[in-house]
Amino acid sequence: MAKNVKVSELVQQFQLEVVSGSHGLKRIITVDDLNRPGLEMAGYFEYHPQERVQLLGRTELAFFAMLPENERRDRMQRLCTEETPCIVVTRGLEVPQELIEISEEQNLAVLRSNMATTILSSRITGFLEKKLAPTATIHGVLCDVYGVGMLITGSSGIGKSETALELVKRGHRLIADDAVEIRQTSDFQLHGTAPELIRHLLEIRGVGIINVMTLFGAGAVRNNKRITLVVRLEAWQQDKQYDRLGLDEETTRIIDTDVPLVTIPVRPGRNLAVIIEVAGMNYRLKQMGLNAALQFTNKLTATISEDMEDMD
Repeated sequence: MAKNVKVSELVQQFQLEVVSGSHGLKRIITVDDLNRPGLEMAGYFEYHPQERVQLLGRTELAFFAMLPENERRDRMQRLCTEETPCIVVTRGLEVPQELIEISEEQNLAVLRSNMATTILSSRITGFLEKKLAPTATIHGVLCDVYGVGMLITGSSGIGKSETALELVKRGHRLIADDAVEIRQTSDFQLHGTAPELIRHLLEIRGVGIINVMTLFGAGAVRNNKRITLVVRLEAWQQDKQYDRLGLDEETTRIIDTDVPLVTIPVRPGRNLAVIIEVAGMNYRLKQMGLNAALQFTNKLTATISEDMEDMD
């Protein structure tokens, strides 16, 4: 289902003054891009993005004031469409009478803010990006391990929460347990957080629900983290061949983003917390261009080549 934001939410968030067209507060915003209609004020509407919030600043209104009366009304008539969510006037500037009259006719909300145009534009864009971003909820645990946002997944009862508890005891931080709410930003980054109801809580079978922040302090938790690595825990399968070198780099898709994936087989005697720590450190080294598996393979290939030359 497509997400949207009501114009009334924008008014409430930024304390905007409703100048005219109050019936238009029910209109919805479906895109996070804004438009400053400079070319439109000059009469060029060929590629006018009417589905965006329209922002009128000092430049646009100063040019508009220079137009003849008949052109002024024409510009505002064409700017106020049924698809336009709202028009925002910045810097507390006076709203043109033509805009007030036409917006009332079209039931289009005209809003005003005292903020500078660039500042308001940046803040509204950030707000809309967050509200309109694609989201998903995934069963798993999200931890911050050495600065790496690691999403631990696996079947129920595999040991995700117990592993997260051990990571917290070793100085790492918990973001979410059981349900991870994931938001994808416009640059295809994934950010995870916990639902408000279970924030900072961890469920340990046999013990029950514990509050990590209360037990281990504020430094043991954080509210959100960018997800850069997925660790999948699975029961050890005797007949399955597991990657022993680390050359096979897997990925998994979350929403529309591919994320590196590490699969860790679980069986008695394996210290999962230590293995996940090493996976996090190894991921950071790879990001810095140091790939131990690749270095080993290159050295092995070179050694075999030298031995073959000596045999000849």
